[in-house]
Amino acid sequence: MPDPVALLHVPALSDVAEYAYAATVDPPARLVFTAGACPLDAEGRTVAPGDHAAQARQVMTNLETALGAAGARLTDVVKTTVYVASSEQADLVKAWEVVRDSFGDHDPPSTLLGVAVLGYTDQLVEVEAVAAVRMAA
Repeated sequence: MPDPVALLHVPALSDVAEYAYAATVDPPARLVFTAGACPLDAEGRTVAPGDHAAQARQVMTNLETALGAAGARLTDVVKTTVYVASSEQADLVKAWEVVRDSFGDHDPPSTLLGVAVLGYTDQLVEVEAVAAVRMAA
């Protein structure tokens, strides 16, 4: 059965972006919406205070776990939003590179934002996602 997710690279737009500019989901598909994945360990502690890349790695591990609980994988993701607590573009890039690399060849549309603060003490990175999973016939 074909994948319900199609990522669209738009030739009329710059190819500088390291993600597709749009995505479509063909029916029948079940949508999965995640809460923001945070850089927390199993005990609820924020990992790697001060390290954007290390926190992004934990975030992506936690995102994969949350998706898996819903029967989805990173390759089912249709859209992400990446939040980085920093006003420095270099910090955003450090986190983004980890997120991008976690997806491999699957490059869903994404929004990358620098924000003033996130919810947990010492938290620097958070990623939320929408995924689509093919429904059984």
